[in-house]
Amino acid sequence: MTRRFNEKKLVVASHNKGKVREISELLAPYGVDVYSSAELSLSEPIEDGETFIANAEIKSKSATAESGLVSLADDSGLVVPSLGGIPGIHSARYAVNPETNERDFPYGMKRLNDELGNKERAAYFACALSLAWPDGHVETFEGQVHGELVWPLMGENGFGYDPMFRANGLSQTFGEMPAAEKHAISHRANAFKKLIDACFKN
Repeated sequence: MTRRFNEKKLVVASHNKGKVREISELLAPYGVDVYSSAELSLSEPIEDGETFIANAEIKSKSATAESGLVSLADDSGLVVPSLGGIPGIHSARYAVNPETNERDFPYGMKRLNDELGNKERAAYFACALSLAWPDGHVETFEGQVHGELVWPLMGENGFGYDPMFRANGLSQTFGEMPAAEKHAISHRANAFKKLIDACFKN
């Protein structure tokens, strides 16, 4: 039985400002006070799951245990079938620049383009959402959006690999699209529609 979200406060279990902003915008119509893990000084758990759902559940359960509030976690990434599925669940770590040991998506996108070479450039973004309650109840949802990887990079909107990804049937990359347009079709939007329909709508 799907559980409805009836609380006023929600923790977004992420320290990624871009992800927190995007999730907050998607939840804005439902009058929820959204807090990030960073705002509440929550720890970042080790994401050692083997799937997007497993890692989302690790993050949501950890944030709920520490905060005592219902927590929503997203685990998402870019999957390139011609490269065996990388970067996949390691999308953020794949973009760590070895010279600075910092997450550097321009570096990560160049690395990915170099590895692709002349291989098939089809790719998809995947998103798993996990909503966890303090009593241990968890709801999970998944979404995907398919497209191709382009080079050179196009646009400065969004975050992560967005300037490199163009969804099927579109002429712009996610990096070129206004946020509202991206929210309407993205992998996160697809997963969120399932979450909202199941847990937030009356």
